[in-house]
Amino acid sequence: MGAIKHTLLSFCFAIAVFTMAVNSALAHGTPADTQRGVASFYSDRFQGATTASGDAFDQQALTAAHPSLPFGSKVLVKRPDTGQEVEVLINDRGPYVQGRIIDLSKSAARELGMLKRGVAPVMVTLLN
Repeated sequence: MGAIKHTLLSFCFAIAVFTMAVNSALAHGTPADTQRGVASFYSDRFQGATTASGDAFDQQALTAAHPSLPFGSKVLVKRPDTGQEVEVLINDRGPYVQGRIIDLSKSAARELGMLKRGVAPVMVTLLN
């Protein structure tokens, strides 16, 4: 009976720890529809190329590529280190570089002040 009691107590303890961790993440983390990661932006050589949605890519438009969000989705991309943000429309797939979560048009990257750096830490929040 001692082994069963010990196992049951261990199980209850594990559930309590898990519940506290989830509650803490929900209270202090980002919303479920927000992703954190690194953004990059398209090279000029893609200007005019056909995107995965069928649109012609335009560096002057506020658009982006995301691996899984539906085409036509609007997202808010924010740099937590500077507070700069931009709203973009998802019309392509990518990025295809490990660790990056969104590829931005040059205009969107300019709004985030990341043209010289090439990449920046971002939070991507689905708006619709």
